[in-house]
Amino acid sequence: MSKDAEFAQEQTRYADPIPSRNLILDTLADHEGPLTLDELIGAFGLGKLSQQEALSKRLVAMVRDGQLMQNRRGAYGPVTEMNLIAGSVQAHRDGFGFLIPDAGGKDVFLSPRQMRSLMNGDRVLVRVVGTDYKGRPEGVVAEVIERVSRSVVGRLHTERGVSYVIPDNPRVQQDLLIPADDLAGARHGQMVVAEIVQPPGHRTLPVGRITEILGEHLAPGMEIEASIRAHSLPNEWPDAVVREAAQIPDTVLPEQYAGREDLRKLPLVTIDGADARDFDDAVHAKRERKGWTLWVAIADVSAYVKPEAPLDKEAFRRGNSVYFPQRVIPMLPEKLSNGLCSLNPDVERLCMVCEMRVMPDGEVAKSRFYEAVMRSHARLIYEDVAEMLEQPDGEKAQARAAVLPHLKTLSDVFDALFAARGRRGAIDFESTETKIVFSDERKIDRIVPVKRNRAHRMIEECMVAANVEAAKFVEKAKVPTLYRVHENPDAMKVASLREFLALKGLSLGGGDKPQAGDFALVLEQARTRPDITLIQTVLLRTLMQARYSPVNVGHFGLALTHYAHFTSPIRRYPDLLLHRAIKHASTKRGLLRRRPKDFLYTQEQMEGFGTHCSMTERRADEATREVTTWLKCEYISHRVGEEFDGVVASVAPFGLFVELSGLYVDGLVHVSTLKNDYYEFDDRSHRLNGSRSGMSYGLGDRLRVKLVRVNLDERKIDLELLQQLSRGAQARGGADGAAKKRTARGKGRSDGIQRAPRQSAEKDAPRSARKPRKRK
Repeated sequence: MSKDAEFAQEQTRYADPIPSRNLILDTLADHEGPLTLDELIGAFGLGKLSQQEALSKRLVAMVRDGQLMQNRRGAYGPVTEMNLIAGSVQAHRDGFGFLIPDAGGKDVFLSPRQMRSLMNGDRVLVRVVGTDYKGRPEGVVAEVIERVSRSVVGRLHTERGVSYVIPDNPRVQQDLLIPADDLAGARHGQMVVAEIVQPPGHRTLPVGRITEILGEHLAPGMEIEASIRAHSLPNEWPDAVVREAAQIPDTVLPEQYAGREDLRKLPLVTIDGADARDFDDAVHAKRERKGWTLWVAIADVSAYVKPEAPLDKEAFRRGNSVYFPQRVIPMLPEKLSNGLCSLNPDVERLCMVCEMRVMPDGEVAKSRFYEAVMRSHARLIYEDVAEMLEQPDGEKAQARAAVLPHLKTLSDVFDALFAARGRRGAIDFESTETKIVFSDERKIDRIVPVKRNRAHRMIEECMVAANVEAAKFVEKAKVPTLYRVHENPDAMKVASLREFLALKGLSLGGGDKPQAGDFALVLEQARTRPDITLIQTVLLRTLMQARYSPVNVGHFGLALTHYAHFTSPIRRYPDLLLHRAIKHASTKRGLLRRRPKDFLYTQEQMEGFGTHCSMTERRADEATREVTTWLKCEYISHRVGEEFDGVVASVAPFGLFVELSGLYVDGLVHVSTLKNDYYEFDDRSHRLNGSRSGMSYGLGDRLRVKLVRVNLDERKIDLELLQQLSRGAQARGGADGAAKKRTARGKGRSDGIQRAPRQSAEKDAPRSARKPRKRK
């Protein structure tokens, strides 16, 4: 094993070291074909039984992780050599699905035939066999690595003595058959959890048994309980975690100050939402002769959550906190998240500090990281801070006269940072965020817009600056960590975008590889146009989805070469990993404290962490989105038959999604309900064009619609078009456009399929995945 570059590290971890994963992969790749366990034991010269057993377990783990495949004679081969792609299945309610590759890259289309024996979340190996009619890579399933879906949450139905569960998750396509002996007392119409005892086959439905009765369908809070179980969100603390948390002192002890800088007299403050319960960042700025010194202090979670301890294992399993309306599933127990790791005012707290020298042009000239102890001097609210800055002589400003000068300095720092953001060309999308207001019975009372003010942006820019410096610091130190990466847009999507912009009299610069600044320039040119919403939506859908990776490829949307998540270790596991990396690489008395290769984690382990944390983030987003959609359906369900004004928010081959004005609820006008014509989807202009009448409907159009149906089980709101009130976005269409479309008939067909749009890079403002309405 002298060729094994990781052998020294294996020796530190195991009494009888075995070949690393990389050596196993290299050995198999160099061999003419797959090798059995016995052949690998001989190749590596493993004479001890303990080594042979350890190698067997490692091979099983590598198969589970999608690195190896075991053939029918039991031999192992690298999936890359077999032209296989490992990943997770993302099912669609219409029967097809996609493989989301573990290694990133393009999703692989899975036809309904391939999806018959799969369920959402299953991990599989897929071989790409060609492309579908939309040009997407299409695959066939070679092997099911792991059945991730162990249970189904849904509504029990009993008809003519046959019982089955209709899944609450629209991505679970098959109903689950329940034998009479496995009903466990559940009644027709109740929400239940059913364990899958037999997975689906090519010709058979999955079979299950009831393990939990959640309650009646419309009970308050049922939508969250169902979503937690449908997405397998960990929501109960293991006994070992409870015991470990109980042993942690309730306050910071004086002996913990040792080796930390004392910032208790520095007037750091927290600025958060009015309903926030945990505060993980505090800020302060001081004007210098040239520029400012900016302190960003973050709760030192790593001081309490030790690697491989029960708290750490559970935090990793959860990946991040999940924020439902009126309920939070935290990553850490409340004793930490709302206690010792929350920077509450007027109490000592341990923190990690990023101290930066910000120049007048907004560039950070230098920075340093260190451990400290602090006291927050005030707990401030966004709206109050914005009012104090706008009205320095007002009542709220006078009530906080001691902190007002510091806020003005922070505001000046923000101006400089924001100017630098504009110069580098970061994309700045505008969107309307909403907040659900509940009644005492926990039903939606109303949905209200939430405006982002200067205080929101001020804190966000301070956090972005700290995140950038953290990424630069660990990269320079060559310590493995997770970066928040956002790749350049796909070339085909960019080409499609250019066609669309040409129809609008706009152009995208940058040649074959446009940069964020080119996108930002288009937005700026379109800012005052009536079709700005349409243009912004199409730009947004062109972007990739941000993710976590140990390989730094930069952040396209924020126009940054370095970006990592440092500022929210209470609610995001990647931030906790980054804190550990920074502590490992921090200098003390001018000397490097530890060598990079002695760090707790390897680059290979970080790859696994990145895949897992990206998955838990998507899982949380899907769960909260489904709950919000269900609540909105329930909110509007008692108004069936009423008429509303609305604006077309999205266009798909199968219809128009219309946002009801003042209600912030979307419904679908299905293409089949559009009268007196046949409509075809123009993907260049994002419009539905009538083939005979010349009628055309697209993004931004104002319509009069009628609410005709609400299906709570499928979370669908159906609308009927009554009248087109105005055209919000002019585009080619009408009779000429329809005639051109008619000539193309027979060359292809629309299947009514449109994938959900990728999320914006703006989600990577530093407080993403934290409290509701604090995402950017």
